[in-house]
Amino acid sequence: MSETAVNRSAKKTGASSRFSAKYIAFVGIFGAISAVLMILEFPLPFAPPFYKLDFSEVPVLISSFSLGPIAGMLTELVKVVLHVLFKGSSTAGVGDVANFMVGCFFVVPAGIIYLQRKTKKNAIIGMAVGTVLMVAAGCLVNAFILLPTYARAFNMPIDTLVGMGTAVNSNVNSIFTFVMLCVAPFNLVKGVAVSVITFFLYKRVSGFIHHAAE
Repeated sequence: MSETAVNRSAKKTGASSRFSAKYIAFVGIFGAISAVLMILEFPLPFAPPFYKLDFSEVPVLISSFSLGPIAGMLTELVKVVLHVLFKGSSTAGVGDVANFMVGCFFVVPAGIIYLQRKTKKNAIIGMAVGTVLMVAAGCLVNAFILLPTYARAFNMPIDTLVGMGTAVNSNVNSIFTFVMLCVAPFNLVKGVAVSVITFFLYKRVSGFIHHAAE
């Protein structure tokens, strides 16, 4: 994974170039692609139907690697905002906020680690650390924010949500087992899948960014 022209330019010109027109354009492009990919989702057999896998984090992670962790966070925000604007929210906005928070726990640490030294090894380490943090954050956010807020927003007993987990895994009988047996595996599969795809795509995409930034 080679350093892009965007990163070299940022080093030469300092903070003033961080939010240049090209920087903002790339964030917007990656965010828009991510929003489209967010629509293409499918369920996993071990998770309740309202958890669906998509690959929208791939462009966000590429943005974080190419332009830095702040760009990754901004791309994540653009993705979520565009998704809500064009498709709406089926969770009263709760799921969208959670998606942003959990996504940032993935792409920002990965971008920070890769930024220290732009090598394949650091990219793998960054994605591994990001995946672990996303799994942990996903469990905490779901247990203490997303599921309780979702239940209140739709006037639904929390046991009803737990029951949806029980339907796919008979060992689910509480919020704790729900996040451990449904949420954690879901985010682990997502993190690994996104990391593998990004690993093989990044070199070609970074070449495109290099030529576009010249």
